[in-house]
Amino acid sequence: MHDRSTRPARPTRPARPARPARVLRAGRSAAALALGVLLAAVGCGAPARGGPAAGAAPAPGGFPVTVRNCGVTTTYDRPPARVVTVHQHPAELLLSLGLRDRMVGTAFPDSPVLPALREDFASIPVLAAKEPSFERILEADPDLVYGGYGSAFAENEGRSRKAFTDAGIRTHLNREYCGERRVTMADTYEEVRTLGRIFGVQERAEALVADLEGRVAGAVAAVAGTPEVPVLVYDSGDKAPFTAGGRSLGTELIRLAGGRNVFSDLDAVFGDVSWEQVVERRPEVIAVYDYGDAGSAEEKERFLLAQPALADVPAVKNRRFVVLPLTAALVGVRSAYAVEDLARGLHPGSFR
Repeated sequence: MHDRSTRPARPTRPARPARPARVLRAGRSAAALALGVLLAAVGCGAPARGGPAAGAAPAPGGFPVTVRNCGVTTTYDRPPARVVTVHQHPAELLLSLGLRDRMVGTAFPDSPVLPALREDFASIPVLAAKEPSFERILEADPDLVYGGYGSAFAENEGRSRKAFTDAGIRTHLNREYCGERRVTMADTYEEVRTLGRIFGVQERAEALVADLEGRVAGAVAAVAGTPEVPVLVYDSGDKAPFTAGGRSLGTELIRLAGGRNVFSDLDAVFGDVSWEQVVERRPEVIAVYDYGDAGSAEEKERFLLAQPALADVPAVKNRRFVVLPLTAALVGVRSAYAVEDLARGLHPGSFR
C-alpha cells in the first residue's frame, strides 16, 4: 500500500519519526550568505517584497489589506506580484481567479488538473515534485508563498512562516490547516474571498464563489428527499484504515451529497480507525481518495476487495466505490465538483 509518509503532513495525523537532518549541499554556504545579506537589508529598514519602495506608484484602491491567517497577521500594501504555491489546490484556486500572471512557481502537483486550467498550470515552473527547500523557493524571488498543507511551512525542514517573514516574504496557509474547528464549505467560499481581497480581485472572487455555490446547490437539490447513504472515506492504510473524521471537509461534502460519514464521530480532520469498526458500521459506499501515484484509486480498490474480513461489508460486496482526487476533498475550487461527483455516486437514480 501507499506509504503515507510521502503525503503532505496533516496536523491531526499521528506523529511520525523525525526525519534525518538534511545533508548540507555544496552551494548551501553561498545561499546562506545571500540570505544573510537579504536579512541585513531587511533589518536596516528595506521594505518587504511587494511592499512600498521609494518612488513606487501609490497603492491601488482597497489597499492596504490586513489578513489574519492561522494566527499570523499580514498587511498587504499592494497585491502580490510574484507568488509561489506549494501544493496543487492553492495553484488551482489562484488560476481560477485569473492570476496566472502573478505565479512564478508551484510545487507538489498530485492530481490531474481541472481541464479548464491545464494549459495555464502547465506554463508555471514546477520547483519540486514534493515540497521544495527554503532555498529553492527563495530562488524564485517570491513576495508571497501560499501553502496548501501545513507541511508547506514545516519548521523542521527550514520552511517556517517566520523564516519567510524574516526573509521579507509574506505567507498564507490554506485555512483548513489552521486546526481551529470543523471545516465546511463556508471555509472554501471564505478562502476564495480572502484571496480576492489579497490580490485586489474581489469581483472575480465573488463570481467564482457564485459558480461554486451554484454547483453545490444543484447537487443538493438533485438528491433532496433521498435516503441517507452511509459512506466510508478510505484515504490509505493496510493495518488500519486512515479516514476522514468529523472535522474534515470530506464529512461536509458527503452530507451535502446525501450521505453520512460513518466516522463523523472521529474528532479529527483525519485519523486511524480499525477494520473491525468498518465492518460494524457497514458503509454502503466507499469514497476513495486518489493520490494519482503509488496511492492510486485502482490499487486501493484492489486492496479492499481482496480483504476477506470486508467481504460482507455492503460497499465491498456490491463494489460501490466513488473516486475523488485528493485535492477535491480540500478547501479549494475542487470541493464543489466533489459534491457533484459524490451525489452521482451515492444516488445515481437522481441523475438519470
